[in-house]
Amino acid sequence: MMNPFNLRLSQGHLNTLSSCGRKFQHIFLEKIPYVVPVEQQERSEWGSQFHLLMQQRELGLPIEGVLQSDRQFKQGLERLMTAHPGLFVDGDDFRESEHQRTMVFESYWLTVIYDLFIARSHQAQIIDWKTYLQPPKSDRLKQNWQTRLYPFVLAETSDYLPEQISLTYWFVKGKPSLHNRATSLEFRYDSEQHQQTKTELSQLLHQLSQGLLDYAQGSNFPQVAVTSSECSRCPFARRCDRLSSHKVAEVTPDSALWSLPSLESIPELPI
Repeated sequence: MMNPFNLRLSQGHLNTLSSCGRKFQHIFLEKIPYVVPVEQQERSEWGSQFHLLMQQRELGLPIEGVLQSDRQFKQGLERLMTAHPGLFVDGDDFRESEHQRTMVFESYWLTVIYDLFIARSHQAQIIDWKTYLQPPKSDRLKQNWQTRLYPFVLAETSDYLPEQISLTYWFVKGKPSLHNRATSLEFRYDSEQHQQTKTELSQLLHQLSQGLLDYAQGSNFPQVAVTSSECSRCPFARRCDRLSSHKVAEVTPDSALWSLPSLESIPELPI
């Protein structure tokens, strides 16, 4: 089935589509704006600035002035260096900040941006900076499309075998501790995961193609069940007439949304 809209997709698009087709329609096709609380905007802005700081450091640009002007930036970097000093040793490895890869799959352009990509002869590491507290469980993060799509695209666009690829999330912020070290979650990839991701991605994109064709003919994307917990944190609950659900107490921005339409700016929000 062809892609009638010639869409470029990121992990944020896939996460939104998986959670609710109607929300995908409102955000990415109709581009309906919604209000984000000031506190959440500030956290997102801080995360974006920290990513920029790490990119400048990787490029060898001076960052001392920034560290002196923002104590949290300095603490975040120190937490990383305390936890894994070797992460900042260049050596002979290929390293690139904001490393972007694009591939065509099922007639869609898939785009990923790695905060830091480290390539060795028989190993490839994808590093992602997270500027919120570490989630209590890794199961949910493992199922997130970022965790699945990032290594998938690398395996499809390089000579690395799935078993040679890993993705590590580093959580810059955290509760004060004795050692004050950043925490991390590493996900090692393998051929079984690769095949499963390919199958599930193909199914999801076929659903998207059908939804786009129906949308072009005047039909809306399907909604989640009225009893779904998704509605309780969705900014479009009123638009979708879901405020009658006993699960919907208040219309709030969806903090589970990892990416807005812009592929160039992915806000760091908790999932």
